[in-house]
Amino acid sequence: MRTSHTTTGQTARPQNHNPQDAGADDGQRPGGWFLRRAGAYVALTKPRVIELLLITTVPTMILAADGLPNFWLILATLIGGAGAAGSANAFNMWWDRDIDQVMNRTKKRPMATGEITPAAGLVFASILGLLSLVWFAAVVNWAAMWLALAAIAIYVVGYTMILKRRTPQNIVWGGIAGCFPVFIGWAAVTGELSWAALALFGIIFFWTPPHYWPLSIKFKKDYANAKVPMLPVVSDDKRVAAEMVGYTLAMIACSLLLTPLAGMSWVYTAAAAALGAWFLWSTIAMLRRAQGSAKGKLGAMKVFHASITYLSLLFVAVAVDVFLPF
Repeated sequence: MRTSHTTTGQTARPQNHNPQDAGADDGQRPGGWFLRRAGAYVALTKPRVIELLLITTVPTMILAADGLPNFWLILATLIGGAGAAGSANAFNMWWDRDIDQVMNRTKKRPMATGEITPAAGLVFASILGLLSLVWFAAVVNWAAMWLALAAIAIYVVGYTMILKRRTPQNIVWGGIAGCFPVFIGWAAVTGELSWAALALFGIIFFWTPPHYWPLSIKFKKDYANAKVPMLPVVSDDKRVAAEMVGYTLAMIACSLLLTPLAGMSWVYTAAAAALGAWFLWSTIAMLRRAQGSAKGKLGAMKVFHASITYLSLLFVAVAVDVFLPF
């Protein structure tokens, strides 16, 4: 297994782990071993992350089509998107298996425990990625295929291999990959991109830091032990919270910019403004607590969960607005 070079020049050497003994009894049940191994490969794809990415895809396709697209096109795009995202996530676990063993949050991942070997994980990620690209090219269109390839490359090479262990801005620029589902969804319907698609991209780009940094605050010790320079590791809570407020303001601006670019109604505009104000207040409240001007715990995870609610409801508003009679 390779070793990782940290930002301080030190080398973190992973410890070898045997597969967990907890699943030994599975082999005594018909199909138990297969189900356990299948579950491990599914875990490599980070299903919960994929779910959040796909939440943005369908509303984007509805907006691009100015109505409900063909059901099979939606299904095909979701299948391809899940495969591409799953491949990128599996590559991420393959590359980060050494630091995954160090962090409590990730030490039970299949390649960190040894349940899946690095070689098997790499083959799985490669095949899944190739299949997703072939699927996009054959069933959706070439534009979606090239965008999916770009998303995989940015996440695996740009974020995982280059940025993550070298700069506190890792999640900012690496998060670009998470914006690509809206590009893919738009291109799946129209075969091209537009200014409206760019506004949707901007919403997710500026949403990513205030979404992920609260999680990084919660697991600050984990990242510090693994020598990963997430912003909450190298900066105090006041700076992190202040930057979150700034990114949230930019996110709100992009959400409102969608109105003229996509011809959204006042219903979407009001929803975007209200949701943006609500989430902005949650980041400002966190900043005030970090500065000591408000009492109580920092409440980072409240902001994390609020970010998921915000993005989900905003994209619901995008989809609903298309079907309004005015």
